[in-house]
Amino acid sequence: MKILVPLADGFEEMEGIIIIDVLRRAGLEVRTASLKPGEVLASRKTRHIADTTIDQVRKETFDAVVLPGGAEGAKNLAANGDLADILQDLKKKQKLIGAICAAPNVLLQHGILGDQDRFTLHPGTKPDSFSGQYDADARVVRSGNVFTSKGPGTAFEFALTIVEELCGKEMRDKVAAPMFVAQPS
Repeated sequence: MKILVPLADGFEEMEGIIIIDVLRRAGLEVRTASLKPGEVLASRKTRHIADTTIDQVRKETFDAVVLPGGAEGAKNLAANGDLADILQDLKKKQKLIGAICAAPNVLLQHGILGDQDRFTLHPGTKPDSFSGQYDADARVVRSGNVFTSKGPGTAFEFALTIVEELCGKEMRDKVAAPMFVAQPS
């Protein structure tokens, strides 16, 4: 399975790296794509090099896309037309779409989350008005094929939930065990 993780200037390092790492540990093919050529400067000023750029992968077929958050990163993702097209295509094909922290705002902005969809996000980034049903207490929410999560402290749980959805509970447990990540009982 091929998963796209777009990296925009201002993305939250913990979320991006944990998602990429956990999905790769599960044997998934993860492609990172920056919005422009060159280094990506994350929210805590760490520098990252993506595998490719979003314009070079926009015509590729992906089984899922997972968006890391960070307030500035999410704004940059939301403004990218190529990513908007990829999200709409995956929604139409009923493929997995994930977003954490501020990134669910990207899904709200582009109509990926509708009036009947439950979601969560970092409460500091919640818009004044939105469609959908915000769940303030949930750490990870699934609504159809869309998965959302709160922030850096939920990144492992979020990524492992995606692993379970794509690869099964056995793989989730296999990936989580050597990392000593607490598992739900």
